[in-house]
Amino acid sequence: MRAVGAARQGRTAHAAIALLALVAWADVCPATSRLVLGEEAAPPILLQQYAVFQTDGQRIDDAIREAKKSETEKAQEAERESILHAVRDAKRMPMLDAEIAAHPGQSGAYVLDSSEEALISRAWLTDNAVESIDVQYFIWSTDNIGTLAAEALLRAAERGVMVRVLVDDFLIDAPLRQLVALTSHPRIEIRIYNPNTTVGVGTGRRLWNAASDLRGFNQRMHDKTCIVDGKVAITGGRNMAAEYYDYHHDYNFRDRDVLVAGKVVGDMHASFERFWNSPLAVNVESLHDSTTDDAGPLTEDEIRRVTEELHHYARLPENFAPDVRAAIESAPSAFARMAREAAWGRVDFLSDMPGKNNGARGLEGGGTSTAALAALVASAKERVVIQSPYLILSDRALELFRAAIARGVEVRINTNSLAATDNMQAFAGYRNQRAELLAMGLRIFEYRPDAKTQTEARARELVQDLPAADNPDTMFGLHAKTMVVDSSIACIGTFNLDPRSENLNTEVAVVIYDEPLARRLEAAIENDMAPGNSWNAATDDPDSVVPIAKRSRVWFWQWLPIRPLL
Repeated sequence: MRAVGAARQGRTAHAAIALLALVAWADVCPATSRLVLGEEAAPPILLQQYAVFQTDGQRIDDAIREAKKSETEKAQEAERESILHAVRDAKRMPMLDAEIAAHPGQSGAYVLDSSEEALISRAWLTDNAVESIDVQYFIWSTDNIGTLAAEALLRAAERGVMVRVLVDDFLIDAPLRQLVALTSHPRIEIRIYNPNTTVGVGTGRRLWNAASDLRGFNQRMHDKTCIVDGKVAITGGRNMAAEYYDYHHDYNFRDRDVLVAGKVVGDMHASFERFWNSPLAVNVESLHDSTTDDAGPLTEDEIRRVTEELHHYARLPENFAPDVRAAIESAPSAFARMAREAAWGRVDFLSDMPGKNNGARGLEGGGTSTAALAALVASAKERVVIQSPYLILSDRALELFRAAIARGVEVRINTNSLAATDNMQAFAGYRNQRAELLAMGLRIFEYRPDAKTQTEARARELVQDLPAADNPDTMFGLHAKTMVVDSSIACIGTFNLDPRSENLNTEVAVVIYDEPLARRLEAAIENDMAPGNSWNAATDDPDSVVPIAKRSRVWFWQWLPIRPLL
């Protein structure tokens, strides 16, 4: 399992690499998937091929095995197709189909504010997919949540669903052999985005990549999307790891996603296809060199073992609690409610091109998402409310907000306090600017690690009865990336208020033009800003509650010229 401490170290490693040329990532190994054939009589086709096999010098038993394999695979494919057609006929998401049909040419949006709702929604959609699942993530951990998610995708593939997984290279921690084994399933494909740091990369090459191409090394895919059957999708701040769903023992995130259906899903799917077909997305099979792997090529037994271990893990109640399983099974009633309560109308999807930009401006250059979000801020007439875990403004961003304040727009921002942050380098960048930001008129509220609302919310979730909740000192940090403009336009996505999201990382977001939804979202952010959940950066001196040792570490990072990488 990947500890949260390691994840925090990983998220901030880019800045350290830039100055110290040190990357402390463990090499990934490998593991997962294929069927072992049972003994059967040789099929008739063998007799037609015997002479060819004989003249090639092959043994007859090898020929029998190959011919049997071909016939067996055909039978398995026919069985999968039969199951797939049966599932299609069952219409597993009738409530969503009905709502989409009732709103032709429109998009529906439902905010997934609670961690439990976000997790169960993903699980239910995966279990009820009929044709395809396309997922794109920045982090996919091998902890409890990441492992159960992988097993759910494997089950989907086994019942005939085409599964495609695209994960950024930087923070993936699954062994390469396991990834390759999973892709041996005919309905599973896995690609790694910009594999220059982790998957199949040794320490020497990693250091060379960092030194020889700083921008390329730091250009990451921060997108987070899950698209099911091309008609319903989830995007937002959550990655695939325990801390994003309140399942970590020590540290969990206050985060936010949005469930969308209808027209906008087509745009999301088009973006996925651009990334999937980009030269930056590399098949895991091509990253595994069996000639240099001490374990050698994957065997049928190893592939089968990985698959069986995934299924066995998910069957154990200590890993997949019966209460959680029951909640997923009863999700149709919740989905019917979500479909009815969704805001239908105009919903835009923002996404960057693979690579973010052409790289001509080095560590700058912006991107499609950057320009679109800046235009929203520039259009504000009365107020802008933002949640971002990191707050480091580039010179252009500073001018954007100065101009908004100058024309009378109130700007309030909720970000992490030093006590709550998971990224010391990012906080150092914010700390360097904080006095300037407050002086120019930004109202800033720093999230508390003991936020009252989040503590109370977790106490009402299913996780409260599980071992993950046995630590009374669990901390919380902010991870939601949300903006509301003039109480009428809502934006939920992956974009942080920092130079990395502005210029280096590819990002996505949905922009929802619905005043009631925007007002509810604004109220939720204001609640997170309230006393008991956040400190007022201008009046409460939030740094004073943090031990001097931690403040000293931030002070060290404040002296380093790393703002473009934060």
